[in-house]
Amino acid sequence: MGEVLGDVLGLAAAVAVSPLPIIAIILILATPRGRLNGLLFTGGWILGLSALGAVMLAIASPAGASADKQPATWVGALKLALGVFLVLFGARLWHRRPRDPSQAQLPKWMGAIDRLTPVKVFGLGLALAALNAKNAPLTIAAAASIGSAGLPVGQQIASLAIFVLIATVGLLAPLGVFLLGGERAKTTLGNWKDWAAQHNVAVMAVLFFVLGLKLLGDGISILTS
Repeated sequence: MGEVLGDVLGLAAAVAVSPLPIIAIILILATPRGRLNGLLFTGGWILGLSALGAVMLAIASPAGASADKQPATWVGALKLALGVFLVLFGARLWHRRPRDPSQAQLPKWMGAIDRLTPVKVFGLGLALAALNAKNAPLTIAAAASIGSAGLPVGQQIASLAIFVLIATVGLLAPLGVFLLGGERAKTTLGNWKDWAAQHNVAVMAVLFFVLGLKLLGDGISILTS
């Protein structure tokens, strides 16, 4: 289990520092129902990561390990494909990054966050976790690593839970500041939002490129072993 956690913690950290969900929860916390909406958004995020990871575990576990306890060939092919996707996506993001960070623009949907109902806030958290092209490949890769390791079911669930917890730190930090930070919370969260908005594309480009290379290496190692 320790080896598996070492393999997936980097992926979880990359999900945790994804700037867009952090910006989204900061904007949500600034709405009139900030406390409730922040909790709902985080709950949707956790459910999305858990559901996507559980589906991948259900697929990977029965055929995840070969007879000699090594990951099956299809796991190597999956990691190779995800690695190629992340490297190409990271390169594309880097090419399209604003040359002047102050000119960075947020997605248009963020302008409507203050008008979302609690149900839609929950759905937004779920979608950003499970359906986002930036986070879903990392969660799929982590669950494939867990499912292909030949661990008992209990350890698989525990490993996925740890992945989800680490991947949620990026949302728990602003939520904690909002709930416990008092009057200074608004200024602190505003500074975080501004920095994340300016450097969102560059941060994700570097993360994707580095993690894509790692997954490429893992896939090649499995396919050639």
